[in-house]
This record gives sequence, structure tokens and C-alpha cells, in this order.
Amino acid sequence: MITGIIKSGHPTVNVIFRLPNKPDFTIEFVIDTGFTGELSLPPAAVTLMGLPFLYELPANLANNSWVDIPIHEAVIIWNSEERLVNVLATGKRPLLGTALLDGYELSIQFIEGGLITIKKL
Repeated sequence: MITGIIKSGHPTVNVIFRLPNKPDFTIEFVIDTGFTGELSLPPAAVTLMGLPFLYELPANLANNSWVDIPIHEAVIIWNSEERLVNVLATGKRPLLGTALLDGYELSIQFIEGGLITIKKL
């Protein structure tokens, strides 16, 4: 089971990253059920972590413009197991999307400090 809390009105969970030849470290992510990918991180964070580049994904924005979003690869610890995920290098805030929640139940107590649980189905 994965747990988190509501902070400043946002459901947050910590995700552990495993980089080659470096100690594991944690980044706090906001759960975004409108984001269908796995994870997104600001481009500067992706660069700092040295995540391997995979490809660019064309994306249509709300203003109907198109951009190419770089997709990188990372190893995380998810539900106590190593998992290879795609990380979109975009935005200002780390986001966790619904692709990472596939096969899990998400429960959120929407009150400041409320508990978040993510359980495998």
C-alpha cells in the first residue's frame, strides 16, 4: 500500500527514485486524475537527474497549439517494487497520473492533512 496526505488542498504522495550509482531519493508528487501518463517532472529536474531520453510526444494544448514533450525513462519504487516508468519533462510541478494508478484503488480524504491510500486491486 502507498500512502500520502492532502497538502494545501492537493493530494500528494512521495515517490522513490532509483538512479544508477546514486542513493535512492524521494520526490513529492501531486496526484492528477486528469493526467493519463505515469509521471511528469519539470524539465530542469529531469536534466539534473540525467534521466535517459526516449522520444518526443506531440501534445495538443488547451489553446489548440502543438508542442513536442520529451519523454524520459526512470526507475521508481512503486508499492515496494522496482518499476520502469515514462517521465514527461514538462510543467512546473511533479505530477502522478492515472497510468501509474492502473490496477490500484485510490482513496482520498479531501481535508487538509487527510489520508491518501493507494491499494493494489
